Amino acid sequence: MRRLLSALALGLLASLPIKAADGPTARVPAQAHPADPEAAALLDAIRAKGNQPINLQLVSALSPKLAKARGALAATIRYESIVPRPLRELTIMRTAQLMGGEYELHQHTPAAKACGYSQAQLDALARWQGSDLFNAKERALLAYIDQIVRIGSEVDDKTFAELARLFNAQEIVEVTMIAGSYVGTAMLTNALRVRIDEPGVYASIVTGPC
Repeated sequence: MRRLLSALALGLLASLPIKAADGPTARVPAQAHPADPEAAALLDAIRAKGNQPINLQLVSALSPKLAKARGALAATIRYESIVPRPLRELTIMRTAQLMGGEYELHQHTPAAKACGYSQAQLDALARWQGSDLFNAKERALLAYIDQIVRIGSEVDDKTFAELARLFNAQEIVEVTMIAGSYVGTAMLTNALRVRIDEPGVYASIVTGPC
């Protein structure tokens, strides 16, 4: 009887969600203060700006040159894209959702809310087709993102025509590249089991006003 109760207790514990503070940072040995000088400099530069490196940055620092390149791309998306930031965040949120990217959903939910999306809209995002909470431009974007992420770049003519009616050529290229970037991020965080950060710990690039 005691063994049965113990087994049931272990099964219950195993079914509970892992808290942000539980377990290793990732499947790979990410460190807050790595011995590699290039990796250390990368993380110290984040701290010098008054920010705490998030777990994704700790993991990425294991390949500091690629981490630097990824950081530059993220900064370009955040500060230099002509696509309005609310639509960028919608692109990121839907891409992460389709990829099962819980890490990026956690990171970008505050940014999406700062850009005006309500909790009701975020809750409806998984079934946006049947929701009246998204306008025509958002719906055209979501239909496009669904096809390029789910199917892998095969977009039907009707979906693309509606996107092209509401977005210019540069905007179309940008949202496509943004989605592609965050497909890769979701693959990285999922494959390496990057632990979701503590509550309130976000990348500086997603914080601040929209």
